[in-house]
Amino acid sequence: MEGVKATIVMPKNSPQVKVNATRDYGAEIVFCENSSEARAKVANDLIEKHNYTLVHPYDDERIIAGAGTSALELIEDVESIDYMLAPVGGGGLLSGTSIATKGLCPEATVIAVEPEKADDAYRSFRAGTLFPSIYPDTIADGLRTQLSELTFEIIQQNVDDIITVSEKEIVDAMRFLWERMKMVVEPSGAVSLAGFLKMKDEITDKRVGIILSGGNIDLTDFFEKYTH
Repeated sequence: MEGVKATIVMPKNSPQVKVNATRDYGAEIVFCENSSEARAKVANDLIEKHNYTLVHPYDDERIIAGAGTSALELIEDVESIDYMLAPVGGGGLLSGTSIATKGLCPEATVIAVEPEKADDAYRSFRAGTLFPSIYPDTIADGLRTQLSELTFEIIQQNVDDIITVSEKEIVDAMRFLWERMKMVVEPSGAVSLAGFLKMKDEITDKRVGIILSGGNIDLTDFFEKYTH
C-alpha cells in the first residue's frame, strides 16, 4: 500500500497458493530450504548484502502487539470470555493473544493448539525448556516454525495449557468452517477450532473465543487426500 519494496524468504515447500498471493501483492520471493535455520541464513545474507530491514514473522514485540489486536477486538466486542484458543507455531499470534486476553480477562484460560506432527511447543511448554522443531510433517504449514526465546517466555507467563490435534481433526475443523460457516480457513488457522471440538465436553456452557488465522488453501486437494 505504501509502495515499499518487500522481499519475502519462503521455504521451497510453501503452498503454491501462498506463493501466488505473495507475488500478486508485488513482493519478490527468495526461496530457501525447508528449515528455520535456512530461512534465517538466507534472510540474514540478504540483509547484509542489501541493507534490508528485517520484519520477523513472530520474534518481535511489535509484531506480537499487532497480532494481539485480534483478541483485543474480540473481547471488546463480547465484553468477557472464559476461554481463548489460538494456534501456535512460532508463537507470535499466541503471545499477543495471551497478553490481550489476560490483560482484559485475567481469569480467562488461554489454551494453545498445535498439530501432533509439529509438537515442539507442546513439549517445550511441559518440560519448561525450549525444544527445536525438527522435520515437522503437518498440513498446517504455517505452524512448522519453532518458538523463539521471546515468545516462549511470554507463553510461559500467560498461557495455561497447550494441546495437540491430529491431521484428521484439523481437516474436520476446516470442513466444518467451510460447510457450516462458509469460511475458508487454512489448516494452520483451523487448529484452534480443532482444539475446541476436541475438548468441547470439558467447556460446556462457557464463553469461548477462537482465533482463526489464515485462508491460503486449495480446499479440494486437502479434502480428497484426507477423507478417503
